[in-house]
Amino acid sequence: MKSILTKGLLAIAALTVLTTSCSKNEDTADEASLDLTAEQTTLSAEADRSADEVFNLIEIAYAEQEEEAGRTTSLFPDCVTITISSENEVTFVTYDFGLGCEIGSGAIVSGTLRLTYGPLVAATRTITFSFENFGYNNKGIAGGGTIYRERNNANGNPASTVNKDLQVTMQNGVVASVTGTRSAEWIEGFASGTWTDNVFLITGDRDIAFSSGFNHDLLVLEALRRESTCDYFVSGVLEVTRNNGTGTLDYGDGTCDNLAVLTINGQEYEITLD
Repeated sequence: MKSILTKGLLAIAALTVLTTSCSKNEDTADEASLDLTAEQTTLSAEADRSADEVFNLIEIAYAEQEEEAGRTTSLFPDCVTITISSENEVTFVTYDFGLGCEIGSGAIVSGTLRLTYGPLVAATRTITFSFENFGYNNKGIAGGGTIYRERNNANGNPASTVNKDLQVTMQNGVVASVTGTRSAEWIEGFASGTWTDNVFLITGDRDIAFSSGFNHDLLVLEALRRESTCDYFVSGVLEVTRNNGTGTLDYGDGTCDNLAVLTINGQEYEITLD
């Protein structure tokens, strides 16, 4: 009887160990699926960059109309139809890029951008923006909102703040919802008469949720530097978080290229942006 009982207890113990081991393996697999990866971070960086490029375009569009920032060399060539009207001190500006127009930066833009704003109040203005069938470099852009614009911030530079809520349709059909704050300080090139020397510093935070089922939280640790002649951020650092994983994304030392370095737990991964 003792031998039979001992064998039975051993069998139960072995089954318990096996069950516990499987459960731990499954938990580990589930945790791994929530980790930060270079591939997904690349997608988030591309969605974030596309949203920022569109806001940069809006900044320049507004400044060319209201702040004499494009009188010598405009970002917008003849293939853009610009319509301006006003009523009761409210200005309406429409930029129609048609089925596809290459603007001065080399970007291909399509569809319609609409801006609406009232008079300046203490050198500030609120700009409402919206899109219609809008595309930027083969990515669809939808959404809208308002931008708070300062003619001169504490540093004496033009600045803007937006609570952004855009939907970016990637080339593979996946939709990225980009929400959060974006603050931009225009530190170089203002009122020079050309868009080609414009430089902005970008700060803020954003959440990017993909229709394919994952999301990232991004926080600017070191201001992102955007130069209007470059398609990519040339410097600055983002903190990237996804559930169990946190890393940093470093855009470099000021060189205009499509490379960034993702660091996770001390391990570096070079990523290439689209």
